[in-house]
Amino acid sequence: MKLVVGLGNPGTKYARNRHNVGFMVADRLASDFRFPEWKDKFSGRFTKGTIDGDDVVLLEPLTYMNESGKGVQAAVAFFHVDPKKELVVLHDELDLPFADVRVKVGGGHAGHNGLRSIIGVLGPDFARVRIGIGRPPAGFRGEVADFVLQNFDPVEDATIPDVVTKSIDATRKWLDKGALAAAENTPKGGRAAKSA
Repeated sequence: MKLVVGLGNPGTKYARNRHNVGFMVADRLASDFRFPEWKDKFSGRFTKGTIDGDDVVLLEPLTYMNESGKGVQAAVAFFHVDPKKELVVLHDELDLPFADVRVKVGGGHAGHNGLRSIIGVLGPDFARVRIGIGRPPAGFRGEVADFVLQNFDPVEDATIPDVVTKSIDATRKWLDKGALAAAENTPKGGRAAKSA
C-alpha cells in the first residue's frame, strides 16, 4: 500500500490558493483514476484505489497546514505504511520557480508548516513532490504567508492544469520506480518525467 498525501487548507476560501496546490493534485489523481468517493477519517478525508497497478491511499488532511502530521501519522499507522518507502507528500514549494516540479527524498521543511508538522511526527525521511510556486515578486507588500495564501494570478491560473499534470507524472514515476529514481528523472524546468 502506498500513501499519497496532498497538502492544503480546508474550505472554499483557500481552494485556489498557492498553498493548496497539493490538494489540487490529489483531487485530480482521484478523478483521473476513478477513485471512489472520499471518506472522512484521519483528521481529513481519504480514498483508496489503484494507480498503474499499485494500491494507493490518497489523503488530504483537513486540520489546516500546521497540524497536517496528525492525520498523516494516523493513516501511516492504520495502513501499516513505511514512511521511508511508501509515503509521498505533494506540496507547494517557494524555493522552486513557478511550474517547476521536482521529487525530493528527505530534508528539512524550509519553513513549510505542513512539512514541519509531518516531520515532527514521522521524521524527515519521506519522499516529496515539490510543486514550485516561486517567491513573492519584487514590490510584494506583505509576508510570505500572505503570498502563499493568495490565489494564483490569472496567468499562473491558466497554467495550473499543466502543472498538476506534471505533478501527477512525478507521482506516478515515484509509484513505479521509487523515490530515488523519480528524483533523478524529474529534470529542471518543471518537466516531470513521464511514467513508463
